[in-house]
Amino acid sequence: MADINWYQTNGKYSDGSSAKNEKTISLYSLADVQLRFLCPDDLEEVRALCQEWFPIEYPFYWYEQITSSNGKFYSLAAVYKQQIIGLIVAKIKPYVHLNEEDRGILAKSLSDCDVAYILSLGVLKEYRRNGIASLLLDSLLNHLVTPERRKVKAVFLHVLTTNSAAIMFYEQKKFRLHFFLPYYYSIKGKCKDGFMYVLYINGGHPPWTIYDYIKFVCSKMVNGVGIFPWMVYQLNRALHWVWKEQKRDEHNNH
Repeated sequence: MADINWYQTNGKYSDGSSAKNEKTISLYSLADVQLRFLCPDDLEEVRALCQEWFPIEYPFYWYEQITSSNGKFYSLAAVYKQQIIGLIVAKIKPYVHLNEEDRGILAKSLSDCDVAYILSLGVLKEYRRNGIASLLLDSLLNHLVTPERRKVKAVFLHVLTTNSAAIMFYEQKKFRLHFFLPYYYSIKGKCKDGFMYVLYINGGHPPWTIYDYIKFVCSKMVNGVGIFPWMVYQLNRALHWVWKEQKRDEHNNH
């Protein structure tokens, strides 16, 4: 789950607290904020923060995993005056290992690539609206577009449909709505709807729709290439492939 709620809505935060009564701390400069990866000593502090921020209750072993040094998670903390004031947790995984409800975010030609999943992103209330969340998310994205991570073609997350603050934040960061997930969350015994948001990186893209094919053909015509030469080229490629397959079959039969 990716859940953040520091933007105001009608004078209140999405958790119902009043903005007027909220104590906020304005940072002089983000340069005063240190970014570092979580370690085992952070477990209890991180657990307390997540229990305050998120409506979903994570199991204890999850905190052990994200604060360990095994490298399975990208767990980055924003620290100010020796206190964790924000964190982001993400995991890189092969696309083929995604749950069924998460399939379909990449074109079939990219099914052997990786994706990054944002599990959580949060900032202490008093430090919100200082750019901490952007700092954390940008650090993750910068990590994912390095040459070593070129295989990662998309970053995605789940968010409650009622969390307008998180939705606004991710849309400002160019994430796009991909799926509506009815009854995706179970919070305090009640089912809640969710959204999936996706950001494509490193040349990644979703499966093409009919609209995409039409747009592609039109672009060829507008750019002066013409649809006929393109069709001839594609037909030639198809015939070449059929010819190669026939030759291969003949060779195998002999």
